[in-house]
Amino acid sequence: MPGVLGTGTVGTEVNALSGQLIRGSNSGQVLILLDGRPINNLGSGGFDINGFSTSTVERIEVLPGGGSTLYGSDAIGGIINIVTSRPTSDKLSLRTQAEVGNLGYTKLGVNVSKKDGNIGWLIGYDRIQSNSIFAYSIPAANFSGIRQNNDAIQQNLQVRADVDVSDRTKLNFTGLLLSVDQGVPGGVPIPNPINGQGFFNTLTDANRRYNDQVLFDLGVEQKLGNSDDSTLIARVNYDLLSTRSDSRTAFAEALSVQNGQVVKAITPQIQRQTDGKQKSFGVQAQHNWQLTPTQTITYGFDYRNTNNRSTVNNIASGTQTVTYDGTIAQGALFAQYNVTLNPQLIATAGLRQDFSSLTNGSVTSPALGVKWDVNSATTLRANYIRNFRTPTLSNLFSTNPGFIGNPNLLPEIGNSFDVGIDQKLGNFGLLRLTAFQNDISNVVAFQRIAPPVNGISGTWTNIGQVKTQGIEASLNAKIAPNIYGFVNYTLNSPRIERDVNPALVGRELRFAGGDKFGIGISYENPSGWYGSLALNSLSGYPTNNENTEFLPGFTSVDANFLAPLNSDRSLTLNASVQNIFDHRYELFPGFPDAGRTFRTGIDWKF
Repeated sequence: MPGVLGTGTVGTEVNALSGQLIRGSNSGQVLILLDGRPINNLGSGGFDINGFSTSTVERIEVLPGGGSTLYGSDAIGGIINIVTSRPTSDKLSLRTQAEVGNLGYTKLGVNVSKKDGNIGWLIGYDRIQSNSIFAYSIPAANFSGIRQNNDAIQQNLQVRADVDVSDRTKLNFTGLLLSVDQGVPGGVPIPNPINGQGFFNTLTDANRRYNDQVLFDLGVEQKLGNSDDSTLIARVNYDLLSTRSDSRTAFAEALSVQNGQVVKAITPQIQRQTDGKQKSFGVQAQHNWQLTPTQTITYGFDYRNTNNRSTVNNIASGTQTVTYDGTIAQGALFAQYNVTLNPQLIATAGLRQDFSSLTNGSVTSPALGVKWDVNSATTLRANYIRNFRTPTLSNLFSTNPGFIGNPNLLPEIGNSFDVGIDQKLGNFGLLRLTAFQNDISNVVAFQRIAPPVNGISGTWTNIGQVKTQGIEASLNAKIAPNIYGFVNYTLNSPRIERDVNPALVGRELRFAGGDKFGIGISYENPSGWYGSLALNSLSGYPTNNENTEFLPGFTSVDANFLAPLNSDRSLTLNASVQNIFDHRYELFPGFPDAGRTFRTGIDWKF
């Protein structure tokens, strides 16, 4: 998909921590929605979507360029909306899945659903397990070895109920449990450059991470009046997020500098347990009203109250330190107006006013958009939106003297512009071109305090400013009957315009500047046979803002295959090979990729 980079992901195996970088933003500046509501972690920022099983997800929607006008904080770079599965069949439907693969991969899943008259329900469970043991090498460290402590178990439990109270009133409830138990193997220490991105890595044989997320949502959809032009949507949600990191590695090989020389030695490690717990309660109400055949308005309010507490327990001493414990209350009023000025020209204007319990938490977010159908084959579009991101609770309230919180931080502000063209190519293809610019100001950056003041050696401040300019291009075409192809390309140029270190001005923002290219072909026929072959390539990018360290990027060729095993397609065979040519690379200095992976399985519906 053009515009979305995977350079925020450390590793590609099952226990990889997912990161999404869109238009020069980092993962904390991309808003993750679950069925249209925000679920980002306000303690540390972002959300690890790797915990979702594909069986739980019906589809994923991506909106580059932000969306704070309707959805609020964190949408500086863009929005990723995860739409979960729902009951559709009027018959009792049972679906089972079983997959196996290399690296000890197994997946088992079961899904039961039915839509009986005005009531629909769904219960689904998935379990994925992998040991992810593989041989690898890190040339920069002259290291070869076997990846250890890299196992993972992921479990998803989904419950959904839909009730049509009448032909004008609908209720729905969704409950999700996402559970992850995984090893944290660490990275190989990289000796050069001294104090570089990989210099302080260690390989950890006993560290683990546990992540449990419970997400509840109750909603109602009510048609107002006597027609279908006015709909009220309201929902209440409650989420519990729990993350525990156990650092129990006793000794590890680490690098240090002595008398100007890099020294490698086995050193004792601090054994500790870090716990993060978030409780979030939210309310949303939205009214969609078609005023006239050419005018529609959407307006409403939302409120979210989030408490996040983080503690560190020193296992040796038995002492506990609260690193932060804070609550953010956020409310907002928003409206968006759409008008069809003539059959070819549509304009959109939006405005959102956020209110917050934070000192500097109130933000105004306007948006404007125009779409012009020049003719039946050509569409021009232009958009502007002002987005924002509230600083994390760690940024605001951390008690760690190494990076003490700053309660006076301002929200990060993003001004996103894009212009584009959609060109139909006869009846066989669509070409989309988009040029964009994203200006991010008030970027929260770490500022070192030297010499320390009252024991405080660092804090957070609004110093940074980044401008990203780029191009997104995609071509989708029907090459022949049942044969389809695609090509996409993303050009990114994120440049630092202001920083606490003046020497960084003009440099490329770390990790966010890779250019992405993809090309592929697929075959799909009415009988259910499917096959695809795709190449994805990411160019090199700097791993520090000084632009003195780089990773070379990578290219992966992937294949997918699906075959029905009976006439009604209730039993299907699937197979995939990722990274066919076993191209080995790193996505972070000292952290290896698993190389070629393959999986095959059976999907049975009855």
